[in-house]
Amino acid sequence: MANLDTGNTGFMILCSSLVMLMTPGLAFFYGGLVSRRNVLAIMMQSFVSMGWTTVLWFAVGYSLCFSGDVGGVIGNLDMAFLRGVTLDTPSPTPGIPLLVHIVYQMMFAIITPALITGAFANRVSFKAYLAFLTLWLLFVYFPFVHMIWGGGFLQKWGVLDFAGGIVVHNTAGMAALASVLYVGRRRTMDGGPHSVPLVALGTGLLWFGWYGFNAGSEFRVDSVTAVAFLNTDVAASFAAVTWMVVGWWQEKRPTFIGLLTGAVAGLATITPAAGYVSPLSAVIIGIASGVVCYFAVALKNKLHWDDALDVWGVHGVGGALGIILLGVFASTAFNPAGVDGLAFGNGGFFLKQAVAIGLASVWAFVFTYGMLWLIDKVTPVKVESAAEEAGLDAALHGETAYLGTQ
Repeated sequence: MANLDTGNTGFMILCSSLVMLMTPGLAFFYGGLVSRRNVLAIMMQSFVSMGWTTVLWFAVGYSLCFSGDVGGVIGNLDMAFLRGVTLDTPSPTPGIPLLVHIVYQMMFAIITPALITGAFANRVSFKAYLAFLTLWLLFVYFPFVHMIWGGGFLQKWGVLDFAGGIVVHNTAGMAALASVLYVGRRRTMDGGPHSVPLVALGTGLLWFGWYGFNAGSEFRVDSVTAVAFLNTDVAASFAAVTWMVVGWWQEKRPTFIGLLTGAVAGLATITPAAGYVSPLSAVIIGIASGVVCYFAVALKNKLHWDDALDVWGVHGVGGALGIILLGVFASTAFNPAGVDGLAFGNGGFFLKQAVAIGLASVWAFVFTYGMLWLIDKVTPVKVESAAEEAGLDAALHGETAYLGTQ
């Protein structure tokens, strides 16, 4: 294409690769947290999203997110099956081919529904999950991508979400809560994580990939890219240590799982704000994440919600907290293309962020609950008790993760 910016294009291809790596990272993270009898089933739910979400994205997803506008809520089908896309089709960022924008955004679409799977671990049939994956992308993820990043009404209103606090984390977290309340508790409870080293490996891959997730969302290499990169690491680190310390205080011992979960909570919370706030604000956001998300998980336990892998407490609450704190700490000193937040005298922006997170939370919860009800009319969502007791690896897939696993 004419005027190709090779540096920015190369950077965005690298970032796309980093974000792709996050989905296998999530598979390891979740796989380590469940029992030996269910590790393959939950890992497969992440990996199948890499395949099926790509099919949907190619067919209609990219077009519904970024082509045209229908009522400010969804795009149209003008670019279905990437119709009209050539080597020279420009992207929203000058100098980068549209092909790169398509693949970068596709990686976001792949991981977002996979996040939800941790909530209903060990008890949902694979057939129902495939139906859920399809409907959730069509009716929750694609509309919110359009509303916030694709020219929809929230973007026009002035709502900001740098890399997916609403689009990715809050919608997934609220969907997780709806799933837990609809599907109900596990009949056979896990005895705890079967492999903490797998959880650590998954966390490392997620943290590494998150630099592409956040820094790449600037879509070019400049000073904002650098601050987004730094803020991502700072918030994750402060959240990890904060969660560990709070857990140490509450549970009388520091745990590795706590440190790792805190890091992921910090990463989720900084995501919407990474390219709009100062590093000092990222420190505050990280500490707030470590405290608020820890006690959100504690509340979930107290209420006996069987969110198996704490998707609501980490991603739902973290994403919402990040959007709200962006409304407080946004600073044009660190992103001239952004706005100033409540801390700099702009209460109107804070209010917009709060309204947007309220809308997203209700939409994701209601649509998810309705989808599961609808799917249940066609095929049972929850597996039978015998399959749950035997473990989904053997019962649904006829495979075992480890030699001798029954």
